[in-house]
Amino acid sequence: MGTPPGGRKFAVPSPGALADRLGVSPVTVVVGVLAVAAAAIGGWWALRTPAGPDPAEILPMAGSVEIPVPGPSPMPDPGRIVVDVVGAVARPGLHELPATSRVADAVEAAGGLTAEADRMRLNLAEPLSDGSRLWVPAVGESAGPEIVPVTAGAGDGSRAGAAGAPLNVNIADAAALEELPGIGPALAVAIVEHRRRSGPFATVDELVEVSGIGPVKLEQIRPLATVDGP
Repeated sequence: MGTPPGGRKFAVPSPGALADRLGVSPVTVVVGVLAVAAAAIGGWWALRTPAGPDPAEILPMAGSVEIPVPGPSPMPDPGRIVVDVVGAVARPGLHELPATSRVADAVEAAGGLTAEADRMRLNLAEPLSDGSRLWVPAVGESAGPEIVPVTAGAGDGSRAGAAGAPLNVNIADAAALEELPGIGPALAVAIVEHRRRSGPFATVDELVEVSGIGPVKLEQIRPLATVDGP
């Protein structure tokens, strides 16, 4: 017991005395005190700052993270070319060669000449260029396979060039003929079929023999067409 200021004394009642005042058993008083103490301790535990590692120790610093950067796209090798080798060779097809290669190098890459190859018609020292085609003829073979042009303005006259070169209607395919004014897919096929049945046109005027081409359409075509060979 303590003596507060003023000389008055305060006594802490015992559990038994407190139970008598509240009209309950001493056990109930003890349980209540323990419950209050447990609630106080639980509140303190819930509100305390949890102990743990410093977030700075868990998260890496921005400067320490390596970000992968994609490298530049590979560029075509200017020191290599691709050549299409066909005809009397052991392995015809596309072959990749050094940019300074010659016909002899392409023939070697294609497995060499076959027994039927006409060696005397080849210039083995001729330089090659990227995208070129090398035809190796066989003995007695008069002409190589036809090459279908895929670029407008081909120099063989099979297509109308950007500079206004006339279109050779005797060798142009149906797609090239559609470049002429008034010639659609049906007329282009008709010209090719007429040429196949009757032979090449002797003059541009003979185009009127194709069904669907009259004098008016012929006059539109005439300045842009020719029958002369390449």
